[in-house]
Amino acid sequence: MESVPYDLGPGRRASLPGFRVLVVGPGPRADSWAYVTAGCASPPEDDGHGLEFVMTAHVRDRRFVELLAMIAFYHRTGARLGLAHSVPIGEPWTPGSACDHLLVTLPYLHGPGLEHCPLPGGHARILWTLPVTAAEIAYRREHGHEALEQRLDEAAIVPTDPFRASVV
Repeated sequence: MESVPYDLGPGRRASLPGFRVLVVGPGPRADSWAYVTAGCASPPEDDGHGLEFVMTAHVRDRRFVELLAMIAFYHRTGARLGLAHSVPIGEPWTPGSACDHLLVTLPYLHGPGLEHCPLPGGHARILWTLPVTAAEIAYRREHGHEALEQRLDEAAIVPTDPFRASVV
């Protein structure tokens, strides 16, 4: 595991002091890379609780650190993100990918043990930022979050495959 500091630059630095992304390489339980925010939940939000985010990818790439920094900054300075929210990336998740949004969902890929992380004075809930397509987001708006998750599950998507087909 490596802790990668990410400087958001002047004017943004104060919103996430000490922010970094933990980069975890493939191991015996997973063949993918995991990127986890650290510092997004600090200071804790309500009643000692905060949110951190995890992204899983097929390769090690600074791009994923930058995407999580974007998510963390948006969460801390804009509308607070939560379960079933989505964020447009503004470009493909990786070059050539149809996935151009991130869906905030439970960390299914990592198991329920990852969702809650104790912190001094509270805890962080860790939610997964799953890359999805604009069509999948439109489907979710019309049919609901659970309906989209069911479609993703039935299609048995490989969530780290940047070139996966849309499930709708």
